[in-house]
Amino acid sequence: MTSCCGPSRPSSESGADIAGAVQDTDPGGRSVPHELGLVELTGGEFTMGTADAQGYPSDGEGPEHRVEVSAFSIGRHTVTNDRFAEFIDATGYRTSAEQFGNSFVFAGLLPDVFPDTRAVANAPWWREVLGADWRHPEGPQSNLSDRGDHPVIHVSWLDATAFCEWSGTRLPTEAEWEYAARGGVEGAHFPWGHDRDPGGEHLMNVYQGEFPQGDLGDDGFVGPCPVGSFAANGFGLHEMTGNVWEWCGDWFDPAYYARSPREDPTGPESGTARVMRGGSYLCHESYCWRYRVDARSANTPDSTTGNIGFRVVAA
Repeated sequence: MTSCCGPSRPSSESGADIAGAVQDTDPGGRSVPHELGLVELTGGEFTMGTADAQGYPSDGEGPEHRVEVSAFSIGRHTVTNDRFAEFIDATGYRTSAEQFGNSFVFAGLLPDVFPDTRAVANAPWWREVLGADWRHPEGPQSNLSDRGDHPVIHVSWLDATAFCEWSGTRLPTEAEWEYAARGGVEGAHFPWGHDRDPGGEHLMNVYQGEFPQGDLGDDGFVGPCPVGSFAANGFGLHEMTGNVWEWCGDWFDPAYYARSPREDPTGPESGTARVMRGGSYLCHESYCWRYRVDARSANTPDSTTGNIGFRVVAA
């Protein structure tokens, strides 16, 4: 998988292995969809993907194709630490990172005195940190103080789907996600148009400065920001680009768009990685121009990093 967007677990730590270790969840204390801030969308037809030559052909961003999605509801924000904590408290669920005992953290968010950590070979800004998980975003010395309204991170696709099962929701299909992210704006790279920073205004949380030496934080944030920090798109949804990557329900296949059905596509029948959408606070045009509504990425279902979260949908 694309290590700049988020490292994958080694193949020996397969999704099948950890899935067998995840305990059953008790539905007691279940959240219900209307408590998750869902926005009802009527659905409709739109052009999915991009033909922009500046994109990433290996990600399968094209061809552009017309898609129709049925009505659905989607989270106004990504799932927050506070909401995820309700799920954990009700079920006793242990996340993938907690079971593995580690997760991947961006080096620029670690203290200068942090112990030596193992770097990812082709992306040394990613560090494997023992004890990093959703409760401890930068390792054991960190916590969620004043971060209850931040998106939950260090959650795998398996963790996200477990939350969905508990809350009576599901992850969006990739088509639903892009329809929602566009907010009714056709043919543009961002929910507000083609210009990333129109009039010099920062409209999402991405990396400024020279990556990875130091994020200048010109958009107001270094690292994840609280949900709702930036203006909503035309459908009333916040941070559909930037902040954290968002898991989708689909398996990933870069060739899928060429054979995608027109009505309510749900992705390939099988695969090795699940789709992620939206980019994150680490995206920078010098190496990862994926903070666009038409960009794609993917990771293995058991992988966890400090820049992947999720939002939920309901039919």
